[in-house]
Amino acid sequence: MSAKIIDGKALSARTREELKEKTTAFEQKYGRKVCLAVVLVGNDPASEVYVRNKIRGCEATNIKPLAYRLPEETTQKEAEELVRALAEDDGVDGILVQLPLPAGLDEIRLLELIPPEKDVDGFHPVNVGNLLLGRETVASCTPMGVMTMLHDENIEICGKHAVIVGRSNIVGKPMAALLLRESATVTICHSKTKNLKDICKQADILVAAIGKAEFITADMVKEGAVVIDVGINRVDGKLKGDVDFENVKEKASYITPVPGGVGPMTITTLLENTCLCAERRENAKNR
Repeated sequence: MSAKIIDGKALSARTREELKEKTTAFEQKYGRKVCLAVVLVGNDPASEVYVRNKIRGCEATNIKPLAYRLPEETTQKEAEELVRALAEDDGVDGILVQLPLPAGLDEIRLLELIPPEKDVDGFHPVNVGNLLLGRETVASCTPMGVMTMLHDENIEICGKHAVIVGRSNIVGKPMAALLLRESATVTICHSKTKNLKDICKQADILVAAIGKAEFITADMVKEGAVVIDVGINRVDGKLKGDVDFENVKEKASYITPVPGGVGPMTITTLLENTCLCAERRENAKNR
């Protein structure tokens, strides 16, 4: 029996409708729109597409987008001046610096200039630390989107063995922290992991986030496992995930497709994080 496909596109559409109600109520209460500032440095084609999709998402959910496009030759000082100005602007609720940055720019330094309360990507060390400590925070968008998908399908997490293939700061590590927060037993695998196939076959929940097309094959998946494919790889002009979808779906109980799975939920979670940051900032003013 084939797995149930978790439709991230449909869930994203529903979530955005709910979010629009929240942002409209926010505007009515505070007399201003929730505001997201997006900074793009250089002319990376993929980044251009991502930024365009984020701005469209803002417009669809009643969030005010501010787009700043800086040339490839922008200096570290110029980029920092812009981020500092946005950090000090009380009308800006969230700041996003689109990655990757052109060579020569210090990514870590720029991200650390974003105040934790405006860090909608969840990359600031304070927010990462709070996530690991189980405190209130803003978490990285892709892992949070995955959690929303699991919750929407009422998939049990507590006590389950979750295996994450990939240890990036953007997906793998925060994914582990979020699953651990809900009492899963978590294993993180990476390029140096021995017996990867055997470990993956133990997973009740398997998250693939390594950036290798169709790397996870059916013989690596336990019968009835939940398989979450975070990978986006372009192969011969088509998008492929990290999972061999056609074969793995015959063993899994649930599976996310590529495209149309985790991807739509990543941007939607970014929009949710922006609204969350706006609400927390206004609440802090009234304490």
